[in-house]
Amino acid sequence: MTVRSYRDLVVWQKAMDLVLESYRLARQFPTHERYALAAQLRRAAVSVPANIAEGHGRLHRGDYVHHLSVASGSLTELETHFEIACRLGYLRVEDGSAANELMDHVGRMLTRLTLRLTRDSPRDARAAHPESRAPSPEPRYSG
Repeated sequence: MTVRSYRDLVVWQKAMDLVLESYRLARQFPTHERYALAAQLRRAAVSVPANIAEGHGRLHRGDYVHHLSVASGSLTELETHFEIACRLGYLRVEDGSAANELMDHVGRMLTRLTLRLTRDSPRDARAAHPESRAPSPEPRYSG
């Protein structure tokens, strides 16, 4: 399958499913959390597919990898928000099972895509051949 658009990426599609599930679960939070934890949870969820799409639209591979890293960070932020919601009693663990499965799946897919994109980068090629690396600079501090 040829990837013509970020919409063709299964990781983006699964991340979009995660957004919908996150919004569904955030509606179960108490009213007083609507503009606090629920809003943070929704923002973190939206950030995952948004950064995948933005990275895909960039011209340079390094920019793409950077945005995948941001998406991965947002995913771990989202996991933390769900954990907090469970600990506060806003969600039961079983309520979030679909979200947990999606977060796990998206996380693995982000890792695989990032590795695929960095596997053949010039930086990795230098790391594979130590003699081609520039010498390490001296430390800037004295201990």
